[in-house]
Amino acid sequence: MAADPTIDALREVLEESLDELRRGVDGLSVEELNARPAAGTTNSIAVIVTHALGSTRSWLSLAMGAPMPPRDRDAEFRTVADEGFAAWTGSSIAGCLAVLDGAVWDPARIGTPDWNPHLAEEPRTAAYAAAHALAHLGEHVGHLHMTRELLRPGS
Repeated sequence: MAADPTIDALREVLEESLDELRRGVDGLSVEELNARPAAGTTNSIAVIVTHALGSTRSWLSLAMGAPMPPRDRDAEFRTVADEGFAAWTGSSIAGCLAVLDGAVWDPARIGTPDWNPHLAEEPRTAAYAAAHALAHLGEHVGHLHMTRELLRPGS
């Protein structure tokens, strides 16, 4: 099968952001993953990463017409990391990338605003869902970096 330049570009940008998430988690202790800067009124790194990966996979699935993954958005914000968090992160990253495996843009539905039955109250196109997946992930990569900075001793 010939490569799809749109999917290839999505994968390239996605991989860059997912690598940033992975590096942001690598080497952190469970305590660091669960720490909440600003007197506990912010999200922990574990929460940021969990939400970012859950959202990314969902939006990519919508964009590609893939089956929706199970997701409990509210539970993402209650995440408490344990010793297996880095392994879970790697597995979740692989799940996000797998959504693009074999995917091809379908010109018949890229711009059709009502193709998505999962967002019936707010229909989105496949193009919107793909762009939103990447933009939203990028925002959370920034949050992860900022949180790491706030947790550094002397910050």
